[in-house]
Amino acid sequence: MTISSLLILYISFRLKHFICDFILQTEWMALTKSAPGREGYKALFAHTATHGIGTSLVMLVFAPPLIFLGLIDFVVHSLIDRIKGVLTRKMGWMPKDTFFWWALGADQEMHNLTHLAYIIVVVAFKGGLILSL
Repeated sequence: MTISSLLILYISFRLKHFICDFILQTEWMALTKSAPGREGYKALFAHTATHGIGTSLVMLVFAPPLIFLGLIDFVVHSLIDRIKGVLTRKMGWMPKDTFFWWALGADQEMHNLTHLAYIIVVVAFKGGLILSL
């Protein structure tokens, strides 16, 4: 994998995350995914399914045999979002609270690190990094 293709892969994951977390996430998903019970999980899984599909699409372009990373992303994204949502709800943190933003920042960084792990898997699968453009 070249530096150029690595950069394109990284940008693809950033774009996927932006689209799935901010453009495709509906108000219902955002406000309900941390709710207790069936309705909370329904909203959560609707949201995280978009991430799983997005990661699968990225893998179809860069490493089709690794398409299973889409399922892994669905599970990991679900866990990260649920933990952040339950913690935020339990603590009563709202957008006016500093801890709300800290939790959101930690959530986003965990997703970034997850994407980094996927990128490392792709680079290893492709046989490493070639230091040329």
